[in-house]
Amino acid sequence: MTKPVVTRFAPSPTGFLHIGGGRTALFNWLYARKNGGKMLLRIEDTDRERSTQAAIDAILDGLKWLGIDWDGETIYQFSRAGRHREVAELLLAEGKAYRCYATPEELTQMREAARAEGRAVRYDGRWRDRDPAEAPAGAKPVIRLKAPQSGETVIEDQVQGRVVWQNENLDDLVLLRSDGTPTYMLAVVVDDHDMGVTHVIRGDDHLINAARQKHIYDALGWDVPVMAHIPLIHGPDGSKLSKRHGALGVEAYRAMGYLPAALRNYLVRLGWSHGDQEIFSTQEMIEAFDLGSIGRSAARFDFAKLENLNGHYIRSTDDAELVKSFEDVLHFIPQGPALQAKLNDTTRAQLLQAMPGLKERAKTLIELVESANYIFADRPLTMDAKASALLTSQTRALISELRRHLAEVKEWNGATTEAAMRDYAEKNNLKLGAVAQPLRVALTGRTTSPGIFDVLAVLGREISLARLQDQSQ
Repeated sequence: MTKPVVTRFAPSPTGFLHIGGGRTALFNWLYARKNGGKMLLRIEDTDRERSTQAAIDAILDGLKWLGIDWDGETIYQFSRAGRHREVAELLLAEGKAYRCYATPEELTQMREAARAEGRAVRYDGRWRDRDPAEAPAGAKPVIRLKAPQSGETVIEDQVQGRVVWQNENLDDLVLLRSDGTPTYMLAVVVDDHDMGVTHVIRGDDHLINAARQKHIYDALGWDVPVMAHIPLIHGPDGSKLSKRHGALGVEAYRAMGYLPAALRNYLVRLGWSHGDQEIFSTQEMIEAFDLGSIGRSAARFDFAKLENLNGHYIRSTDDAELVKSFEDVLHFIPQGPALQAKLNDTTRAQLLQAMPGLKERAKTLIELVESANYIFADRPLTMDAKASALLTSQTRALISELRRHLAEVKEWNGATTEAAMRDYAEKNNLKLGAVAQPLRVALTGRTTSPGIFDVLAVLGREISLARLQDQSQ
């Protein structure tokens, strides 16, 4: 009988949930959901000096915002240190591990000699078969695994294919440090086994760890999970992803105005493909996802592609839902508190009314906020430089005329205000653009905006006529 699929996402809480971690979590989540299994969350907080509660909170919040949930309680690795020690002691009792009394000075000399001779830097096994009675008085040993010294270690990786290491190049790794704390290598194996993990899906920077961890599994007689090591994400130029490329925390993408559905869709296509399909609903992702379609080469991060995808999601999102997303992003931007203070039933209704026009050109929620600025602007409007340049005495005189003509409109909406302005333009032998641009400047303080008749409709008669009055001559 086949075991039910269990995956896990196991971040270290030493910083935010970076974009590569978000993708790893997504791949684990999709594989578990595709196969009717579970995805577990384990916080690997054994590095006590660098692990912080703020980082844990950022990881949990980032996953929730991305729409990635997990099964059961969150596991904290440090709380299981007693169990890890118990396994190390078991291996010691069975003669599959040993106490090593090599001093820090000896280990340093060992490394320096290996480098000087051009050899791989590895522990030379000097305490592997020695009698602990020979240990210096008071010395605190580490516990090392007795790794195989000949033959080879093979991992049949679901992404990388068959990967082979010669055991002579893999040394006896430390299981317990001299202060009794378990190492990452031991803790991961014990936790994955105890949590029933069947598939380990993680970055290919862990590939060498797979060989070392297999030695621990074999020594304990435990089944090795199926391994899938996914290539890392590189920048657009092919170099390692850095902050200038987009190696930011998931919360940074939230603050930049990306929708979680768009970021999920973008991340799933970073290294995984399903024919030529680019846009996936969550259900489509789950149904199509498989490990065999993950490429072996590094994926390249492309902000332009992410922006275009985000624009697609903004355009296809329900207007009321976008108003909620608009409010969410205000918490992350400098002008947010000021706009937040102006949100009320009236401005929310205006925002909802304006949304069809606002979302047409916006690629991010920040652009959406910028375009909606005219709804929240105080009188008299602050003009940007281009708008100020257009406000000549001639333009102000025209604005005064346009205001008088608009004041006669009885039923105020986009269609009636447009008809009035077309009528004025026609009677005065003007193109509609010659009328629209002065209106735009006077009503929004900018030279670009959503459709000007949408702006008139959203602002309503009273505010529109008042703003036109402010700029009239």
